[in-house]
Amino acid sequence: MVDNYRDYNLTADQQAIKAKYPPLNKKYEYLDHTADVQLHAWGDTLEETFEQCVMAMFGYMTDTETVEPLDTMEVEAEGHDLLSLLYNFLNEWLYKFSADQFFVPREVKVLYIDRMRYKIRSIGWGEEFSLPKHPQGTEVKAITYSAMQIYEEETPEVFVIIDI
Repeated sequence: MVDNYRDYNLTADQQAIKAKYPPLNKKYEYLDHTADVQLHAWGDTLEETFEQCVMAMFGYMTDTETVEPLDTMEVEAEGHDLLSLLYNFLNEWLYKFSADQFFVPREVKVLYIDRMRYKIRSIGWGEEFSLPKHPQGTEVKAITYSAMQIYEEETPEVFVIIDI
């Protein structure tokens, strides 16, 4: 297992921003995977588990506790089953960062998951990524279906491999 503490060598300004807000409740970890990283996220509900998976992805790219909730971003996705819904959901959030507005969330809330039509709606609070303000982690190039798993017994959990 990978050490889940990622040392971003925060500057004094970044530490000051981090100190302004309560610590985030992180229910995720990073698992070793050949040439990539596997995200393992869990929560009390499937909605919280999906939220934590998005935050795990962004947490690999930067210290999300240095992000201020200055703006909001809504993300919707749909699929043909739960796996494709999770894949498309993560892909839409990644798009908001890498191709659209360089938005990085401090927090993501899933408003609902429609299990009949496989649709999801979420909102994130954050800001535009800025190198002087946010430490640079590892770029996430893509979400993969490889070994993607969703478990809903007892504590919901998901496993997703991201291409870095």
